[in-house]
Amino acid sequence: RGRAVRSFWNGLVPFTMLVAPGFFLIAAEPDLGTAGVYAVVAVSIFFMAGANLLYLGAIAAGVLASAWLMITATSYQLARIQTFLDPFRDPLGSGYNTIQALLALGLGGLTGLGLGESRQKFLYLPAPSTDFIFAIIGEEWGLVGTLTVVALFVVIAFQGYRIAIHAPDTFSGLVACGITTWLVVQACINMMVVTALLPVTGIPLPFISAGGSALTINLAAVGILLSISRETTQ
Repeated sequence: RGRAVRSFWNGLVPFTMLVAPGFFLIAAEPDLGTAGVYAVVAVSIFFMAGANLLYLGAIAAGVLASAWLMITATSYQLARIQTFLDPFRDPLGSGYNTIQALLALGLGGLTGLGLGESRQKFLYLPAPSTDFIFAIIGEEWGLVGTLTVVALFVVIAFQGYRIAIHAPDTFSGLVACGITTWLVVQACINMMVVTALLPVTGIPLPFISAGGSALTINLAAVGILLSISRETTQ
């Protein structure tokens, strides 16, 4: 839509009509984690297309308000928020996952216990190969291993957005932006959950968490990015 994307009727309204149904359907499952990733990816594409910052602020406020209403209306999601604020109030119940993940990171220290030497993955930490794989990396490879994983996702973000900026056409640039944001936001949420910076949610760590279907889609997304990069102007 070119510059028309900054307007209300040619920008905000069509965007909202396209994105809102998907967001509410995913959130109604309920799966606020995936709905949040969906919203951030959509807004990042809208931003790169040249959207009005005032409209972006309104969208962000609407998403946060909707998320808060859904959280307060669902008991288990509200419990997750309460556990996030104080996981040690119920260390053997709702706070167990968070505490065990932090314990795994603490046991790893600077250089870790060694590959395959994790203790937490043996029935202590739930979902050690999927949602909490980052904690096991920290236990086996230490701070060095976790920082390496963070650095690799920083590289993906840098190269992905570079491809988006230098894409040969607007459509390719928006696709590259969406793919990069999708991968990076998933990684950020997963690592922040493990380090107790976000409430527990079932977002996997791209390329690392176990799961064939997720890995297949992630690799296909990177393939699209590489295809766009072949045509970049710089």
